Amino acid sequence: MKMKFGSFEETIFTQKEFSMKTAQKVLKTEIISVLGYGVQGPGQSLNLRDNGFSVIVGQRKNSISWNKALKDGWIEGHNLFSLEEASERGTILMYLLSDAGQISFWPTLKQYLNDGDSLYFSHGFGLTFNKQTKIFPPKNIDIFLVAPKGSGTSLRRLFKNGQGVNSSYAIYQDVSGKCLDKVLSIGIGIGSGYLFETTFKNEVYSDLVGERGTLMGAIQGIFAAQYQVLREKGHSPSESFNETVEELTQSLMPLVSENGMDWMYENCSTTAQRGALDWWKQFRDSTLPVFRKLYNEVSSGNEAKKVIDKNSHPNYRRQLKEELDILKKSELWKVGELIRSLRSKK
Repeated sequence: MKMKFGSFEETIFTQKEFSMKTAQKVLKTEIISVLGYGVQGPGQSLNLRDNGFSVIVGQRKNSISWNKALKDGWIEGHNLFSLEEASERGTILMYLLSDAGQISFWPTLKQYLNDGDSLYFSHGFGLTFNKQTKIFPPKNIDIFLVAPKGSGTSLRRLFKNGQGVNSSYAIYQDVSGKCLDKVLSIGIGIGSGYLFETTFKNEVYSDLVGERGTLMGAIQGIFAAQYQVLREKGHSPSESFNETVEELTQSLMPLVSENGMDWMYENCSTTAQRGALDWWKQFRDSTLPVFRKLYNEVSSGNEAKKVIDKNSHPNYRRQLKEELDILKKSELWKVGELIRSLRSKK
């Protein structure tokens, strides 16, 4: 269907425009091989399996993710294989290893890409920054992506509740002339609420900016700053956390998700309303230069280089744990852990 956002019009797809029955028909002769069972692999593979598609999983044997796949009902030798065997068996290879894992496994995977195969991504990183990743795919296969706008955990949870995460889709290389049908079939098959078009480049640019910005990086920075100011001014840890995090995540954000921020402004106290209207532009203006700098760092490839360099460092896991421990052991999130445990349960 066509959707208009002001002067901008885009086409989106739901099951009304592209039914599950159509998706199953398009992929009826395909073996979908999900390579990787980490962040997106479980949700996408289980949803596809439950929707009746022919799915196998490839994962490194005896890893944590391999054992998770076994617990999720995948059977070794039947629909659970090593990465190499799953790569050989599949006709649509869903490359869902981490970005670092994709770089590492690529020299092996490319040996299994044959005429008529399809290569699927859920992130534009590997191909957009191929000078750094060294992922240069052959010219004789279809290449496309579906990128759910949420975690694999959310994708699975919402699917089981009869809902879906919205997803973007992109076509990188259409050799067969049937890429659009394939990408929409998988997008519908994994349980997308609706699908909107993008490019590999735009997907990774927006994704990296979002992760570093409002989705995780900026929100943690704002949490930390407000909490610190309240504590410096003598407010208790409980009061500071509740006013900074708890009320936002437990009360306001679900309402914003359901009704929008404009509705929230209309339906709060006049005191809150006046303050929010007076201050939001100051926060926008103060952070706008940071977001512009962030976008430039992403689009220049600097962020990709940093990620690859740090992830390939031999001590990366230890360094990562140290950085995460700083967050976990901070007063802000120690207080949060306690308050979460005290939430009323009926």
